[in-house]
Amino acid sequence: MKIITSIFLLITTSCFSQELTLSQANHLATLPIKCLQQEYPNKLSQLLIDSTEIQSPKVLHPAFYGCFDWHSSVHGHWSLIFLLNKFPNLENKEEIIKKLQINLSKENIQTEINYLNKTHEKSFERTYGWNWLLKLQLELETSNESFAKELAQNLKPLSDLIIERYIEFLPKLLYPIRVGTHANTAFGLTMAWDYAVYSKDENFQNSIKSNVKRLFSSDKNCPMSWEPSGTDFLSPCLEEMAIMERILPKNEFLKWLKDFAPQLFLKNFNWEVAKVSDRTDGHLVHLDGLNFSRAWNFYHLVNQYPNAFSHLKKVADYHFQFSLPSVVDGNYEGEHWLASFALRTFEEKSKIK
Repeated sequence: MKIITSIFLLITTSCFSQELTLSQANHLATLPIKCLQQEYPNKLSQLLIDSTEIQSPKVLHPAFYGCFDWHSSVHGHWSLIFLLNKFPNLENKEEIIKKLQINLSKENIQTEINYLNKTHEKSFERTYGWNWLLKLQLELETSNESFAKELAQNLKPLSDLIIERYIEFLPKLLYPIRVGTHANTAFGLTMAWDYAVYSKDENFQNSIKSNVKRLFSSDKNCPMSWEPSGTDFLSPCLEEMAIMERILPKNEFLKWLKDFAPQLFLKNFNWEVAKVSDRTDGHLVHLDGLNFSRAWNFYHLVNQYPNAFSHLKKVADYHFQFSLPSVVDGNYEGEHWLASFALRTFEEKSKIK
């Protein structure tokens, strides 16, 4: 078994960055398949009002109880939809669809809505899980698979509730949260923006745009040399760059970026990868995710502005390839979520012409 895994890692490292093959997709799909309905171990982010609220993860979150925590379950679902959309002949396709249909049933989504509608749970998964949920909604709505259309309809009421929460919350956020973990404000808006654009929701777009400008427009000289912090899986500087790129016109964005991160314009720009000292530590392994998220942001920038930033592709490739083997290293601390980050990176890389 160790020999087989080693061979896969060698193939993955050399080939994945060029093109995601069916065999690699099949292997990466096994990770969310395995944990999608695995209830334990589980980390509940729950506020208890009284003892009646002490329930099992599956009772509390029948749609998103697997993969260790709610948000990891959400992007595990996204990973499988993404792979089915890219590879119609994916192995175990029927098993995957059956699990998705069970988890994302109308009844289960209503239970998730009921949970979020508790007065004391209005901030549940704000905004990291919200962001990934809208990514899942977008993947379902853009799928050509017949089963996905039904699941998109099932999920839509929860997505609509999340959009309402965003619009209610953003004006109250007087200062952005700039950490490299779940609460990062900029990351919590990127995929939400993508869905707002796709769905032609002008009210949602205006809410995101006006608040992003308020929070970030005056920022200059982001301290990239301070990154990473010890358990980052997001780059505060690059995530801010990513949301500003989405909401600003080209010339305005490039002008802002020259003040915010002028080093990115240097043809010899380089950034050392983040290194993990212990991949059995669930927090330290976050740094593999940082390498992936840096890579997907660089790929996105290269795709949008190839003339100005094509030199960043090699930096992205370096980060991508460095952490890719950790996706399949057998440690659940990373396995339950890193496949999603690797696939998110591939998604952005594949858009480069």
